[in-house]
Amino acid sequence: MSTTVIILAAGKGTRMRSQLPKVLQPLAGQPLLGHVIHTAKQLQAKNIITIFGHGGDLVQQAFKNEQIEWVEQAEQLGTGHAVQMTLPVLPQHGTSLILYGDVPLVHQETLEKLLHATAQTGIGMITLNVTDPTGYGRIVRENGKIQAIVEHKDATDAQRQIQEINTGIYCVSNAKLHKWLPRLSNNNAQGEYYLTDIVAMAVADGLEIASIHPELAFEVEGVNDRIQLAALEREYQAQQALELMRQGVTFSDPKRFDLRGSLKVGQDVRIDINVIIEGDCELGNNVEIGAGCILKNTKIAAGTKVQPYSIFDSAVVGENTQIGPFARLRPGAKLANDVHIGNFVEVKNSSIGLGSKANHFTYLGDAEVGAGSNIGAGTITCNYDGVNKHKTIIGDAAFIGSNSSLVAPIQIGNGATVGAGSVITRDVPENTLAFERAQQIEKANYQRPQKTKK
Repeated sequence: MSTTVIILAAGKGTRMRSQLPKVLQPLAGQPLLGHVIHTAKQLQAKNIITIFGHGGDLVQQAFKNEQIEWVEQAEQLGTGHAVQMTLPVLPQHGTSLILYGDVPLVHQETLEKLLHATAQTGIGMITLNVTDPTGYGRIVRENGKIQAIVEHKDATDAQRQIQEINTGIYCVSNAKLHKWLPRLSNNNAQGEYYLTDIVAMAVADGLEIASIHPELAFEVEGVNDRIQLAALEREYQAQQALELMRQGVTFSDPKRFDLRGSLKVGQDVRIDINVIIEGDCELGNNVEIGAGCILKNTKIAAGTKVQPYSIFDSAVVGENTQIGPFARLRPGAKLANDVHIGNFVEVKNSSIGLGSKANHFTYLGDAEVGAGSNIGAGTITCNYDGVNKHKTIIGDAAFIGSNSSLVAPIQIGNGATVGAGSVITRDVPENTLAFERAQQIEKANYQRPQKTKK
């Protein structure tokens, strides 16, 4: 049976104190709503219907590349009213999961479990047992079966002792939604249409309401302000660190780690404090990442050691390479095995061959460096002429002296040597020494400037 995912994302989020709609606030590197859409796609939902309201243009623009049916809720008249807005586009057949754009972390496995539990009954929900249920709707059962949801303010003293609460996440057959939603009433103190009323309708129709609990409580936690957002971020990051430790990662402190994407790891990976992983990254066996590093869309092969405060973006790094501290690998950086990239070295759109070294204060942009070459401190490839980028090719076993400028397009042959302090503008043949310097001037008995006495 086909699955539709309905996402309620029309709230303003006043307590966020932000010009950005609440569902666009970031958690683990992507908008809250992005997490929900990602989960819907994992479920292979046939339709994703998202209800927007405040900041709708921004929300739609943020997800313009997704296959989403957008439905506007111009007036926020309750959760039931929001889902009512979907009726013109909601299929008559199949099942719908009703989710929330500010409840971002419900696991795919939890929702699959809910779908399975609902298959026989036509309606199911996620409930949660909590120590302090104050403020939440209570799940009232008779003989183990759900009979009603009673809001805290309407509950009796006995009902307020119930610790099972409503999370607001439902799974309902589309046929039932088409039957029940038009019958919702706003005859209440708030003048709103409550989605919880469908539970009473199901009971009146003699249906048994399926229910499941999430594996982790934070899966059903919502976000209303920045305090809750920060708390949920830490819970989520702690869980991601836990999963990585189960895969064999050693953290100096798992509380000081952020994964804002996905990370594949080999065995015996070590990660120091305050490391941030973004996008899709992969670390091979025995890789070590020093404190304060940022890795984005990067693959690092086995045995490589990254010293603190190095930044990688869309880089590929070979085995047994030494990098940092304070190194920067920009998009297109490709390092072979046994390469050394040292402190304050920047590599952009360049390949560095087997065993080559650039250990200090160097910029390698739009370059190809062969195997076994040494790039001296302060060397730069002058790749930009103000309009276009040009390529520098350095062969195998070349030696580039310190403080050299290689003006591209240029080629340095195998075994060639560039003398320190040179500005090289022409190709250098193999096994050739090239240098370019102004005449050295000497002045005998030179007196250095003296400080002026005050």
